[in-house]
Amino acid sequence: MDTMEPIPIESPLRGEWMVVNSPGSRVPSHGTHLFAQTYAFDLLQVNWAKKPFKFHCKSNLDHILGRVHLTDCYAYGKPIYAPISGQVVEAMDGHPERNPVQPIRDISVAFKNAWFFDPPKHNIQDVAGNFVVIQGEGVWEGLWVFLGHMKTSSVKVESGDFIQSGDLSGRVGHSGNSTAPHLHFHLMDGPDPITAKGVPCCFREYELHQDGHWVTVENGIPKNGVRIRF
Repeated sequence: MDTMEPIPIESPLRGEWMVVNSPGSRVPSHGTHLFAQTYAFDLLQVNWAKKPFKFHCKSNLDHILGRVHLTDCYAYGKPIYAPISGQVVEAMDGHPERNPVQPIRDISVAFKNAWFFDPPKHNIQDVAGNFVVIQGEGVWEGLWVFLGHMKTSSVKVESGDFIQSGDLSGRVGHSGNSTAPHLHFHLMDGPDPITAKGVPCCFREYELHQDGHWVTVENGIPKNGVRIRF
């Protein structure tokens, strides 16, 4: 792992979440350094009371047959908050979501973009969906945060806005390279995810569910599959 110390950020979400892809388990967390996502996180909501854990309230057969609608997904529409303070340098909305959620179709979209996406020719929203980029100020000066896959028509900020950490920026969605409604986010060393490099970050504070109890963690990087609470 890179020797650079992770930058503490505030939580972009509230409530309980499953960590799906995390630099706490591997780097690059998504298997690639492209789009500055070396240290990116994916956070998903599931029903922890039932196994196997699912991100929706329907059956596995319903999922395969395309009967899981976005409103059946636990994370869909949950608020996303700015994890750093600064100026919004880009806010893109209006990209459609795939509804219902269907694994074969959603995975095929992700593979297509992974193999054939060409930045000069294609729209970055095909990969990122609806997204917001914030340029940090204060302790986050020289850093940019990327928040992706937002719900269509949910982006609450515009380019040029100054926002504080904790301000509402949008809602969790299923736009772009998404196989389930979730939040993808990462820190970068520049405003353009196509040319920037990823920067490691950690959560200033969260709770980890461990051995039936909640344990407070400061400046931590949770691993894949764990249950955390903000």
